[in-house]
Parts: sequence; structure tokens; C-alpha cells
Amino acid sequence: MAQPVVFVTRRIPEAGLAPIRVACQVRLWEGNLPAPREVVRCEIAGCDGLVCLLSDTIDADVIAAGDRLRVISQYAVGVDNIDLAAATARGIPVGHTPGVLTEATADLAFALLMAAARRLLPGYENVRAGEWHTWEPLGFLGADVWGATLGVVGLGRIGTAMARRGRGFGMRVLYYSRHRSHLEAELGLEYAALGELLERSDFVSLHVPLTPATDRLIDEAALRRMKPTAVLVNTARGAVVDTAALLRALREEWIAAAALDVTDPEPLPADHPLLEQPNCLVVPHIGSATVSTRERMARMTAENLLAGLQAQRLPYTVNPEVYHG
Repeated sequence: MAQPVVFVTRRIPEAGLAPIRVACQVRLWEGNLPAPREVVRCEIAGCDGLVCLLSDTIDADVIAAGDRLRVISQYAVGVDNIDLAAATARGIPVGHTPGVLTEATADLAFALLMAAARRLLPGYENVRAGEWHTWEPLGFLGADVWGATLGVVGLGRIGTAMARRGRGFGMRVLYYSRHRSHLEAELGLEYAALGELLERSDFVSLHVPLTPATDRLIDEAALRRMKPTAVLVNTARGAVVDTAALLRALREEWIAAAALDVTDPEPLPADHPLLEQPNCLVVPHIGSATVSTRERMARMTAENLLAGLQAQRLPYTVNPEVYHG
């Protein structure tokens, strides 16, 4: 029996790629940048499975080109780049990698918070430029983290992990989420409406998925409600924040600083004005970028793919309704 054919849109860790190679004929995009949409559309024709990344646009037209497609396995937890309705209509299960990147992403979010609070990037640049001449009583004064108020927007897995880190640093933690959490008493959290959270928090950390309801959730009105000393941290999705409004907020000092792992657009062009802001720290979407996390993601991706190719239920699926049709 011929092996199933799989298109992999980018090289992933061997922990996941190796078992796929053993069981399948692999078409692998070797480029460092995402494959162009038309390349994906062309390569997917005649394929039984697809391994894709957040940077790939897997819309209805691309899915339709996969005439033999039986499973889509995403190397990420988010799936907002995939037309789930189109996949479900075809009876194609879509897999993702939930849970595994929770702690790594929360670590990065708190690292960004600390870096912005203590102005690490300006201090580093000062040393690199040869401008560090002496200890300065008024140099690079930042904000206290201990005793400050952290506002967590979205108390899912990563938001909860971020709240735990805040409590560990002696912070008061407010949270806003669609549902009240049963962990309020255990973690010492206080629920607040979004507007109240924005007004009271010294640090606001975003942990919501990108949906129509959260698209530009942090817009001009939201930013104007924040304290002028507040810091915004985003490790969720770039489009949760209105980029133009954020740029204005930083320039006009509605808020003190922003620290971003995700942007809109992503990546930001090298000449984007947001990158010129001294009070804005941007890193290249590295929330899950630890060796162990990325390897576990790769293994989960392979598990989803191979289960789908064997007509078995995916262990980590986002559209389980395909199994009830």
C-alpha cells in the first residue's frame, strides 16, 4: 500500500518530523520564510495530510485545492489562520497543540513585563553605545513590580499561569474573562470588568484568543482608560491591539510603555514607527520558543497528523464535530 502524501509548510523539530517521514511521503517547504499561498495551494493538491503554521493562510480556497485532504495538523495552539468552517464542512479534522506552551509563554509574558518595568532595553542600549560613564542616581528609573497591580485579560491556561507569576511577585491581580474563575480564592484574584481593570492596573497583560469579539479589543478608548504610568504586555495575538492607536498612545504618553511578542502586521516592517518608540519593546513571537516546548509541540503535531491519516480521532482537535456527522 502506498504511503500517504503530506505537505509540511516549514521545517519543524525532528521530534515531530521524523515519525512523519517514517509513515508518509513528505513534501517539505525548505524556505526560512513561509511558503507563498499559491505554493501551498499547489502543493496541497494530491496530499492526504497538511502540517501548517500560524504564518500560513489556510482558507477555504486552499482547503478546496486539497482534493484528497484528510487531516490538517497545526504546529501551534491558535488556529485563526485556518478556515475551520470550510474544513469541518469537508469532514476534515483540524489538530493543534494546546497546553504544552502555557508555562513557556507565561514566562515570556512576565519577562516582557519585567523588562519594560525596569527599562532593561534602554539600559542595555546605553551600555552598548559606550554611554555608561558612572552610576546615576536618576538614571533609568523604572517601576516597581512588587506591590503593583497586574490586570490579566483572559484567564485561560496562559492567563492563569501569568496570574500565578504575578502573585508570586507580591502583585495584586485583577482579571477579566468571559467567565468567572473557580480559582479566585485559591490564587487571590479579583474579578473586574474590562474598563475597571484597565483603569486600576499598573500592568495589563493580554491572553485572549483572536476572535471577532477580541479583534482590536484594546483600541483607542481602551488605551485612554489606562494609567499614564501603565505598561501593556501582549503575548496573545497582534490584532487584539489596534496598532495605530497604540502608536499614538506611546507617542503622546497615554501609557508609559508596551512590550509585545505579537504585532499587527506580523512581522512589523523594519521601518515601522512602532519600532522607533523608545518605550516599546518588540520581540519576534517567541512565546513558545524553548527547546522542550517546541519539541513537544512537534510531537503533538505528528500525533494529530498520523491519527487523522489512520482514520482515528485526533488527540488534540479543535473541531470535534467532524466525528459526529
